[in-house]
Amino acid sequence: MQMQRKSEGADAQVVQNAAKTLYANIRFASVDHPIKVVMLTSSVPNEGKTTVAYNLAVAVASGGKRVLLVECDMRRRSIADSIGERARYGIYSVLSHQVELSQAVVATQQANLFFLDAEPNIPNPADIISSHRFRDLIATMKASYDFVIVDTPPVGTFVDAAILSTLVDGTAIVVRDRFTHRNEVLAAYEQLKKADANIIGVILNGTESDTSEYYYSYYNKDGKRVRKGHDHVEEGPSLPTQRSATPQAASVPTQRSASGSVPAQRAAGVAPAQGSLQSGSRFSR
Repeated sequence: MQMQRKSEGADAQVVQNAAKTLYANIRFASVDHPIKVVMLTSSVPNEGKTTVAYNLAVAVASGGKRVLLVECDMRRRSIADSIGERARYGIYSVLSHQVELSQAVVATQQANLFFLDAEPNIPNPADIISSHRFRDLIATMKASYDFVIVDTPPVGTFVDAAILSTLVDGTAIVVRDRFTHRNEVLAAYEQLKKADANIIGVILNGTESDTSEYYYSYYNKDGKRVRKGHDHVEEGPSLPTQRSATPQAASVPTQRSASGSVPAQRAAGVAPAQGSLQSGSRFSR
């Protein structure tokens, strides 16, 4: 049991590091025009976008930023059940001016992380997202929080995500490894591009590695890799000599692990794409 607890702790650290790397990549995606509202979508259902959205939100909130996680998959709500939070009001109540945004938003167990749910059985979600009121709501959320993460339906299933992509600062596509067909991903990408979405990258979900121990190491003054918790120098690649130290986001492996109260799904994080589909840093479930 003790060994299992240690393993779970290591897995949780991998998830946290990967989520922070994903956040860093999103920040690097646009230096001149910082991304404050990011939308996560996928090409088909069951690719893990809700898990990624939640872990990303936790990573941003743990850094002291006030984060709002928004349920915009009005046809298949899942965030509330995933994180165990319930709200009396939701998006429709705010849009219909029944309550203010501050009254509909609920705090979560994670400090600085807030959640805006969507009521069940909202009629005509696409029409609601296309409304001027919804555009104003996005602007209000952007002004009220440091960072906003919007979870949407898959692009290949409904038009909601394509419409929403025109209202946010950046869009990331979640792709589940060995699950999603290449033509489905390309079709989703093309549909978002036709909507003039700012696609900042792809999140590769479900990648695995046998061990993360290689990545839990540091380099001594001689450039040799030393494993964390060990005093001996391990054989392996040394750091190359560089003339300048330019910060870059590190790549983090994935493992079979669970994160917080999120469902048992594996997720991966990515580096930003400049007009193309690219995968970068990895992210465990």
